[in-house]
Amino acid sequence: MNTTIKTFRYLAALFVVSAALLGCEKAGTSAQKFGTVDITGGSWGANFQLTDHNGQPRTIADFKEKAVLLFFGYTNCPDVCPTTMVKLASVMEKLGKDAERVQVLMVTLDPKRDTPDVLKTYVPSFHPSFLGLLGSEQQVENTVKEFKVIRAIQTSDQNGFYTVDHSGGTYAFDPQGRLRLLISDSHSVDLIAQDLKSLLKT
Repeated sequence: MNTTIKTFRYLAALFVVSAALLGCEKAGTSAQKFGTVDITGGSWGANFQLTDHNGQPRTIADFKEKAVLLFFGYTNCPDVCPTTMVKLASVMEKLGKDAERVQVLMVTLDPKRDTPDVLKTYVPSFHPSFLGLLGSEQQVENTVKEFKVIRAIQTSDQNGFYTVDHSGGTYAFDPQGRLRLLISDSHSVDLIAQDLKSLLKT
């Protein structure tokens, strides 16, 4: 494992710990108990302004009455991105009828290569309801900063191929559009589904 990957995994772990501490500080604002990391009351991650892979402008308000799972990744990602998307598809299956009230969104960290057509092929392949979100480089960068995501585009190889190092984690919004949870790679399908059922009751 190279130093860059080790550094990103360390920073991602540090971010999860920080989010957990934030959740503890904000415990008074949330009476619910969750198995994933409760970040209710945070002053960041309030919204996004992007476009889905069908060309429709999107903000969190478009998904009112649904719980939203927001993940940052890219289609050329070799490991954590497809693994996370498979897990989220399993969560949808676990939810049964409740899955109709959950929307999974993947924000591309690689808008240069992840065109609408590319996202339209990739994202729904995991589950037909999943949507890919994209924007200009500036829009993506603004969203990355808003959600405190770590992103570093690596140098291209001799064939022009490059990777994008990034932090992991999936953000969960409740049906009122409030950021509530940070879900890490270590959280199980059962635990995530259980927390989403709790969010859907709010």
